[in-house]
Amino acid sequence: MARILGLTILLTLLAFAASLLLGILGVALTAAVRGVHPNMPIAYRDIALPVAAACAAIALVTVSVMEVRHYRASKALAGIQNAG
Repeated sequence: MARILGLTILLTLLAFAASLLLGILGVALTAAVRGVHPNMPIAYRDIALPVAAACAAIALVTVSVMEVRHYRASKALAGIQNAG
């Protein structure tokens, strides 16, 4: 359980950082093209936070499925080892 939460948090932070970088670049580029001052809270509120939330949900499901598969495989291998 701790591994699932740890990996989910790590992947969420990584997704937040990457989407924030792309959001800042996009907001700065858009402001430069329009010739206005960039509104940087848009990068946090409207870009990075929703992307990180979606990635958190995907990461939680994916990591949970992988951990269940790993648990079942190790249990089956231990059963084979004990039988032989």
